Amino acid sequence: MSGWRRRIAVTGGCGFIGGAYLRQMVPRHPEDLYVNIDALTYAASPERVAAVAHEGNYVFERVDIRDTKAVVECLGRHSITDVVHFAAESHNDRAILTPLRFVETNVVGTANLLESWRVVAKGSGGRFHHISTDEVYGSLPIEGGEGFTESTPYDPSSPYSASKAAADHLVRAWHRTFGLDVVITNCSNNFGPFQFPEKLLPVMISNALSGRRLPVYGDGMNVRDWIHVEDHCDALDLVLRQGRAGRTYNIGADCEIPNITLVTMLCEIIDQREGPLPGGRSRASLIEFVPDRPGHDRRYAIDASRIREELGWSPRHEFRQALEDTVDWYRTHRAWVENCQKSDEFRAYAERNYGERSGDVS
Repeated sequence: MSGWRRRIAVTGGCGFIGGAYLRQMVPRHPEDLYVNIDALTYAASPERVAAVAHEGNYVFERVDIRDTKAVVECLGRHSITDVVHFAAESHNDRAILTPLRFVETNVVGTANLLESWRVVAKGSGGRFHHISTDEVYGSLPIEGGEGFTESTPYDPSSPYSASKAAADHLVRAWHRTFGLDVVITNCSNNFGPFQFPEKLLPVMISNALSGRRLPVYGDGMNVRDWIHVEDHCDALDLVLRQGRAGRTYNIGADCEIPNITLVTMLCEIIDQREGPLPGGRSRASLIEFVPDRPGHDRRYAIDASRIREELGWSPRHEFRQALEDTVDWYRTHRAWVENCQKSDEFRAYAERNYGERSGDVS
């Protein structure tokens, strides 16, 4: 098929959320061409898109969004009409160790991509969809039912969230200054298959399956709002196609849980499936509280009223069942996790931060 309705560049398509997006959208929209633009850094995995790699409306391009010349060439060669921008450094602990790397990718890279697309796709009538995070809003009080709305003032606490906030502002500036059709989405914590094993759920599942310690920051009462990655991707597709230009949409599934409660739930699920540890111990006995990280926000929560009311979106997954399904996926894909953990960059980072193969505790 040559007369594509849309030619969509998906940056970071070998990442966790970008890969899930492509796995869903490539078969859902055969009339659109999807060009996966990814630099294949340490957390990328081509296996995330293996299910669609041979589809006729999918193309892969190894390009770093910080390389303006390469980005312009790639977007031009494929006559890109729309951009869905996932590519980012996203791991908070790494942002503390190498903050300038986050500025280069998340801020400079986004500016390069915006300007490249402005030059290449001028007059195409296409859209730039920037995927961001709820962390740009800072921290909420631990008590109180309110969540972040699209009008909540930005108050980032970490180099990561500050770099994403800066990128959000750049996207709005290109909209207001140059008239580009842009949308921004800010989402809560994602979970599901193929998440890199330095994030909370894959770390805890992998460690619990192997009988290793389960490090939890501080008192474990930091609250996060969780959403299954497939529900997030459904929302992203709606925003790309039906969202209002210049609009921000918060995406969340109304699922606030303290970290310690979530880790305990994972232990319970794994105990049910694998049996207890030697001596009949629950895996919850592996939980170890470790010193809190700098800039660790206390609570996140999303008010997703706008996307629900304007676009009719709602999550499909029930949290407990989705959590059990996620545990089962990691139980049957241990080789993928172990392969991720073999990389030199992963080993060096984990040993420097934890003295063993472990990871972020959100």
